[in-house]
Amino acid sequence: MRAQLDRLIASPDLDLPARARRFLRYIVEETLAGRADRIKAYSVGTEVFERDPNFDAQSDPVVRIEAGRLRRALEHYYLVPGLSDPVIIDVPKGAYVPHFTLRNPPEADVAETAEVLDPPAPAAPLPPSPTVPPSRPRRSLRIGLGAAAVAVTVTGLAWWGTSRPIPRPPAQASAAGVPSGPTLVVMPFANLGEGPDARIYAQGLTEEVLSLLARFKELSVLGRETSRAIPPDADVLRIHREVGVRYVLEGSVRTAGHQLRVTGRLLDAQTGAVLWSQAYDDDLRIRGFFAIQDDVAQKVATAVGQPYGIIARSDERRTQAGQPEDLEAYACTLRFYGYRAALSPASHAAIRTCLERAVDRYPSYATAWAMLSMLYLDEDRFGLNPRPGSPTAARRAIDAARLANRLDPENVRGLQALMMALFFTEQPEEALQVGERAVALNPNDTELLGEFGSRLGQADDRKRGMALLEQALARNPGHSDYYNGVLAQLAYLEREYQRAELLMRQVTQKKFPLYHFVSAIIYAQLGMKTEAAEARDRFLQERPTFFDQWDREVAKRNYGPKDGALLAEGARKAGFPVPDTTAAETALQSGIPQR
Repeated sequence: MRAQLDRLIASPDLDLPARARRFLRYIVEETLAGRADRIKAYSVGTEVFERDPNFDAQSDPVVRIEAGRLRRALEHYYLVPGLSDPVIIDVPKGAYVPHFTLRNPPEADVAETAEVLDPPAPAAPLPPSPTVPPSRPRRSLRIGLGAAAVAVTVTGLAWWGTSRPIPRPPAQASAAGVPSGPTLVVMPFANLGEGPDARIYAQGLTEEVLSLLARFKELSVLGRETSRAIPPDADVLRIHREVGVRYVLEGSVRTAGHQLRVTGRLLDAQTGAVLWSQAYDDDLRIRGFFAIQDDVAQKVATAVGQPYGIIARSDERRTQAGQPEDLEAYACTLRFYGYRAALSPASHAAIRTCLERAVDRYPSYATAWAMLSMLYLDEDRFGLNPRPGSPTAARRAIDAARLANRLDPENVRGLQALMMALFFTEQPEEALQVGERAVALNPNDTELLGEFGSRLGQADDRKRGMALLEQALARNPGHSDYYNGVLAQLAYLEREYQRAELLMRQVTQKKFPLYHFVSAIIYAQLGMKTEAAEARDRFLQERPTFFDQWDREVAKRNYGPKDGALLAEGARKAGFPVPDTTAAETALQSGIPQR
C-alpha cells in the first residue's frame, strides 16, 4: 500500500497539485498507522492545509473541494495509466478515510494477508465468497480501513469449466452497412444470497444492466436468450471462441439479513483478463431494492459502456496496437473521443479525414456520420481547419447530423450531433427538444449529458445545465477538463467569479484557444491583471480575427442580451478588442427580452 502511495505521488499522470498530493499522503499514512478515526475535516484542514486552530470546515470548504478533486484524479488515474497497478486507492464519498483494493493477488498473499489482519466480523455479516477451485486464482481483494480496525473482504466468482455446446448468435458482419464494433455478453448475475428474494434480486439486476447497456449504440450486446443459453460452467475463453464476443460482463448478488452486496466485473474474452471490477454495498432497511437496483445498474452500465468507459478505452488501446484493415472505420470512432478530450487542430484534421473515408466505405454508418457532423461544426465554432467554399461548415454539420438520424433515429450520438448543429445555427428551441429526446433514450451517456448540460446553460437554463454537467463529472471524471471548463464559464455568467476561477484551475486544456479567453475574462473580473494579460495574449495569438465578428460569435452560441453584455464587459476589462457597443448591449438597452 505504501509502495502504491509512492507510485501515485511520483506519477505525472495523477492530475493533482502538490497540496492535494500532501492530502493523499496524510490520509493514507494516518490510516495505515491506525489513526483513521482522527481523519476529519478539521484535522486535514489544520495539518495539511495549514489553517489556524479556529478553522471552521463549514464556512471554509477547502477540505471538501480538495477531497472532490482527489477523488476525481484517482478515478481518472486508474482508468488508463493505473489500469495495471497492483493496488487501487480510493476515497469513498462521505468521509476522508481511504480504501484499498488489491488486483489479482497471488493466493498465498491473500491467505497470508487475511491471516495477519484477522478482521472482526461486521454487525450483519455477508456470507463468505464461494470457494474458488485451486487451479483458478481469486480475482480481487477489497480492503476497507475503518476507524479502529482493518476489514478484509475477499470477493470473486467461481471460474467456469466446460460443458454443453454454446449456441452461436447470428454473425456480426459488416453486411449491415456498419463496421464491426465491440460485442458484449451479460451473463446472468450469480445468486449467492440467502432466501428466495436473492434469486429475484439477481435476475432483476441482470435484466436492468442488460437493458441499460443495450442503449449504447457503440456496443453490440447479445440478447438475454443467448446469455441464458450459455452454461454456467462455460470458460470465458470458450465463450469467446464459440460465441465470438469480445467482452464478458459477469456479477453476483449476495444478501445476509438486510445487507446487500453486488459485485461486477468485465473480462476480456480473448485473454480472460479482468479489465474492471467493482463491489457495491447497501442496506435494504435504508433503501428499497428497486432503488438500489436502478442505482447499481446505472453505475455498472456507465462505467462499462459510456464513450469514455472501460470498453472504449480497451478497444482504443487494441486498435492503436495495430489491427486488421477492416477495423479502420471503427477505430476512427474511438479516436474521435480522444479528440473531444483534447480539441487539438492536428487530431481534428486527422480524424475528419479518417471518418470521411469510413462513411465512403460504410455509407449507412450512423455513428460515423454523427461524429463527422460534430467535426464539421468545430470548423465553424472553434475555427479548426476550416475548409473554404460551399457548402459551409455549418451546412455540412446539419446535413451529416440529419443523415445520421435518418439512418438510425434512436442513435444517441446522432441526436447529440443534431442538437449541437441546430443550436449553433441559432435554432435553440428545436435543438433542446432533440437533446431532451436523446437524454430520455440514454440518461447514462455522460458524453451526451455534458453536451446537453452545456447547451442548456448557454440558453439560460443555468441551474439544470450545471446540474447535468456535475452529474456527468461525477460519473466520468476522466473527462473533467471539459466539464469543469464549461462549469467555469456558466459560473462566470452567474457572476460567481471566485468559483469560476477555482474551476478553471482544474482544467488543463491550455492548447485549446477558448480556454484562454474564458480564463482571461474571469481573471479580469477578479482584478488579476497579470494573469488576465497572459491569457489574453495567448488567445489573440491563436485566434487573432475572433473579435472581427464578435456579435456573430455571441449570437451563434445563443447567449441572451444580459449574458452577451457580461461577456463583453469581462473581455474589455481583459483588454480584448471588443466593439465599443455590441449587439447584446444594444438589445439590453432597448429592452428586448431574453431568449
